[in-house]
Amino acid sequence: MARKDVFANITAPQGSGTERRAAPGYATRGASRSMINSLHELAEKAALADQNQSADAIVELDTALVENSFVSDRLGDDDAAFAELLEAIKERGQDTPILVRPHPTTDGQYQIVFGHRRVRAAKALGRPVRAIVREVSDGDHVIAQGQENSARENLSFIERAIFAHKLLSLGHDRPTIQAALSVDAPMLTRMLSVSSRVPKTIVEAIGAAKGIGRDRWIDLAQQIEKPSAAALAEELVTSNTFAPLQSDARFEFVANGIKKAGRLPKRQKAGGEWQAGDASVRAEFQGAGKSYSIALKSHDAGRFGRFIADNLERLHAEFLTSTKAEER
Repeated sequence: MARKDVFANITAPQGSGTERRAAPGYATRGASRSMINSLHELAEKAALADQNQSADAIVELDTALVENSFVSDRLGDDDAAFAELLEAIKERGQDTPILVRPHPTTDGQYQIVFGHRRVRAAKALGRPVRAIVREVSDGDHVIAQGQENSARENLSFIERAIFAHKLLSLGHDRPTIQAALSVDAPMLTRMLSVSSRVPKTIVEAIGAAKGIGRDRWIDLAQQIEKPSAAALAEELVTSNTFAPLQSDARFEFVANGIKKAGRLPKRQKAGGEWQAGDASVRAEFQGAGKSYSIALKSHDAGRFGRFIADNLERLHAEFLTSTKAEER
């Protein structure tokens, strides 16, 4: 008989009669398979206990005793989706329990493995939250949290990429992160590449951008590696035009702003050229404000450049003498 979906009894969307599975994308093996199998067993035991109406299957917890997961996987909440969840719980009660573990450092308290929106809704309604309590290691915790969100298919690419980056920074290995996100090694590499190249301030300002996929974020990450583009992005996200936009539109505003700036003609700088009579050295020079640069080219450029460098003290002294003479 085929094994049930991981956490099938506690991850179905509130009020949904069907299960939504994430695309596999990653074949689990080794330690990752062992962790997932362990979580399968926990879920199935919880399901059986619930069916038998066992007293310790599902408990009601005071939301004040429940702390968020030690790693966030979202860039803010979707207010419309939360309002819908809140109304559903208000009318029908909490159909599906959350999964918590005993708090690792505080007796009598708990830490959310997944279900933070249901906790938020219960708190808003002044109700206890229905939960399954299980001893779960940090590794199992992040796999469960990631797979639950993958099953609901409501995390955007950038949220998944940031979640992967956080897990890596916390010391989790790549197989564990791949299992948590149900992705293969190349996809994880792309996610980590984007999350490491796009500044955190830009990502947080844009938000979840649910309609923006992998390729658009990869393109932005490549563009923003240029210091001028990164500086422009920082300006764009603090502009008055940016603030009222929705998340997807914010991404478009930044991406289009950077591309538009790249097509603008570069500001002309004061400069010129010089070439030796025998064409052995050619110099291009330009200045802007307090900076001035000289580029030497042709086959004697290296030797001439070293000569200038070796004689900078003398040349500067001659410059000062000449300047003083002009001022008389």
